[in-house]
Amino acid sequence: MGLRELREELDRLDQEIVRLYTERLSVCGAVARDKLRTGKAVLDPERERQKLSAVEALAESDFEKKAVRELYRQLMTVSRRLQLGILQEAGRGTELPFRELPELPKRQKTVAYQGIEGAYAYLAAREAFGADAAFRAAESWREGMELVRSGEADYMVLPIENSSHGAVYDNLDLLLEYPELVIQEEIDLPVEHALIAAEGAVLSGIRRVYSHPQALGQCRSFFRAHSEITAVPAENTALAAKLVAESGDLSAAALASETAAALYGLRILQRRVNQERSNTTRFLVLGAEHVYRRGAGKVSIFFETGHHPGALYNILGNFLFNDVNMRMIQSRPIPDKPFEYRFFADIEGKLSEDKVRNALNGIAQETAAFRILGCY
Repeated sequence: MGLRELREELDRLDQEIVRLYTERLSVCGAVARDKLRTGKAVLDPERERQKLSAVEALAESDFEKKAVRELYRQLMTVSRRLQLGILQEAGRGTELPFRELPELPKRQKTVAYQGIEGAYAYLAAREAFGADAAFRAAESWREGMELVRSGEADYMVLPIENSSHGAVYDNLDLLLEYPELVIQEEIDLPVEHALIAAEGAVLSGIRRVYSHPQALGQCRSFFRAHSEITAVPAENTALAAKLVAESGDLSAAALASETAAALYGLRILQRRVNQERSNTTRFLVLGAEHVYRRGAGKVSIFFETGHHPGALYNILGNFLFNDVNMRMIQSRPIPDKPFEYRFFADIEGKLSEDKVRNALNGIAQETAAFRILGCY
């Protein structure tokens, strides 16, 4: 049999496979309707294990056994997604503890941020909430989250990612420590670090530059070009500016905003020190109410998978199957489980969309831990 004839035989077999597969899906739909009537869960792990072992035993060679097992794992995954969709349409999907609002209530609110006036978090808060908000400084990101949890502040502004330096990993972890708080908005703040120092200071005389570690990392090329200058970590960019201003040390400078320079009476030695001219920090606005605005277009989630081959692949398949685009994924170590990881992901869409709800219902069914961090 030549190549042409072999291909024709494959086409014939494919037609038969598709016919049988659509028949199988029809039966799976009937299973979903029976589960809807009886209240049984879609996922039955023991049934799936038995089924995989049974079909694997029908194959002969090791390769065929492995191939059949993988094929049926995917067949059952698609079947599960079909069943979840049917249950969702019948109002039996997982309830999402969020409600939609026309707009977020933002007037005359108290907004927490870490640092002092002039910090980038302060600038992001001011951009998001305007002049009529009351801004409350916190010494740490955790303290700011506590202010919202206790009701002393309405919102918290939290940096989560920088376009040139990556994720703020400690703050990703912090999101999980406060399940009462959810993301309600995001702010993309262009960040231009200025080298600022006391009056009388000159660049050639600077020997130490203070700033937040993220800011120092965003200005690596500056430190490579000035090997005589030592980068010194500080709690916050604006605190670094204040420290330099109070010290009066002409050999010290800070990397901070031009707003901080004006606030603390410092002169600008060099503008745009960061190597990336499009340098942008993404801030999250967190609140205690589980709400999202009608114009939202992004959902953030957290999940943990089983520690076995294909676990993450199968979870992400829920997005593919439901035509949901993933914008970002980050992994973080799971405490007390060496070299096992949890995941944070951003997807396009909002919680009122059926395709998003179906995808999230599937992930909730298939993961060891799952949480919606916000819709915004």
